[in-house]
Amino acid sequence: MKIVALVPGTIADQIPVFPSLDDLKQTYPNAEIDVVVEPGAMGAYRLSKAVNSTIAFTFGGNNSPADWANLLGVLRDRYYDMALLMRPAWGVGLLLWLAGTPVRAGFGKRSLFFTNTLPFKADQYAPAAYHDLLTVIGVSPDCPDLAISIPKRDLDWADGEKKRLGIGGIGYVLMHDGSNPGYPAEHWRAIAQDFQQKQPGLPLVWVQDDANKVLASTLSQALPDLKVTTPSDLGKLAAMIAGANLLLCTEGVAVQLAIALQVYTLCLFDSGDPSHTMPPSDKFLPIQANTGNLSDISPQMVLQKVWGG
Repeated sequence: MKIVALVPGTIADQIPVFPSLDDLKQTYPNAEIDVVVEPGAMGAYRLSKAVNSTIAFTFGGNNSPADWANLLGVLRDRYYDMALLMRPAWGVGLLLWLAGTPVRAGFGKRSLFFTNTLPFKADQYAPAAYHDLLTVIGVSPDCPDLAISIPKRDLDWADGEKKRLGIGGIGYVLMHDGSNPGYPAEHWRAIAQDFQQKQPGLPLVWVQDDANKVLASTLSQALPDLKVTTPSDLGKLAAMIAGANLLLCTEGVAVQLAIALQVYTLCLFDSGDPSHTMPPSDKFLPIQANTGNLSDISPQMVLQKVWGG
């Protein structure tokens, strides 16, 4: 059996689909499962054991007829038995119909182009919302826990990175800001300084990426003892999260990796609903801005959760 899942969206939008892919593999253990994703999101699937291969397609782009024809050719050539459109995307239903895929499931109203449809319930935990689609093809409605598989090469990299930072063999607090605009530097500094005063032997490690380079530089100058790591891909980021005692972050892919790894997490939210991102658990604590503005979450609010939560 050959299955293709089409998952429009960013790299952070891929991780919540993992339980559905894992359940498909559990239900059809001999199936080959491919995914069609944005080019920038393909790296998420180095953390999935359920997926055989990835196919790049820019769902949100201004695709030419040739782009659609190329994807149609790929779908036809691989003779998929089942296709699942995990997030709404214009034109994909028609494409699957033209490809002749026998079972075509997607969210939304009944359509000529889909054999199975289901309304999308956006007011629930995201992995459970996506997993609902599997019920229309006969899979159990019970959504598995979010889980990832970190490649050994990424775990080895993280071991070397911890030695480079001088924290090999001990725990640490990992901090990451993937929001735009980010949480203010002065707030991060106040939180870090409080950690250093109360837990002087516990290293603080900042995750630097392309979006927060300036913030990382500012914090490094203000906090000489702050360690900085720059994972080059999602597997290496996951490996660093796996070794942390606590992840303190803004909403994004890091919090999803921490949930999958069962690492204690404090996540800062602006206007989003934390229940869509974080399952109920004492390990995963949301801190939400009442105003919808991330900068209005004071360091004191965060620290109260850290020491008293």
